[in-house]
Amino acid sequence: MKIILLGPPGSGKGTQAKRLEARHGLVQVSTGEILREAVASESLLGKTIKNTMAAGNLISDDLVLEVLERRLAEPDCKDGVVFDGFPRTIAQAEALNDIFSEAERAVDAVIMLEVDDVVLISRIEQRAKEAVDGKVRSDDRVEVLKNRLSAYYEWTAPIIPFYEARGLLWRVDGMREVHQVTDAIETIVSQI
Repeated sequence: MKIILLGPPGSGKGTQAKRLEARHGLVQVSTGEILREAVASESLLGKTIKNTMAAGNLISDDLVLEVLERRLAEPDCKDGVVFDGFPRTIAQAEALNDIFSEAERAVDAVIMLEVDDVVLISRIEQRAKEAVDGKVRSDDRVEVLKNRLSAYYEWTAPIIPFYEARGLLWRVDGMREVHQVTDAIETIVSQI
């Protein structure tokens, strides 16, 4: 099973990906995590990524896809994955489609977690209040969230019609309680 979770930053993709991983034996594939692992490996690819990030540049689709393909080739991914934070652009969505076409695998569902921006800002403010020892993650600040939302609407939101046209998109009200969102996702999973 191959599932993509879409939604703006703070919509609960990571939480729901972990739940899908636990309930269905899927592997959560987070591009942020696999990029950090590549850097930590100190491989040539990891050093290239580290230098790109240190220069303040975005990681190119080519580098992201190279790291992703390596991760998907690992044995634990053979039974299924849930993508969290990928794809971020139409080019990445098309490349993922190509990767799966070559491997005779296809995306089974794209689940869009819909959350209003006002609620997202409220969630970030709440996370900051609940921060352990007053340590707030750098991306748990309202001004950072607003920048990330702007990037999301510019680059990632166009993926929605891409998957909708392929009959793969499912919409879930991400403003409900976490367990209700999980239940809605489970209903979708039971149909694929």
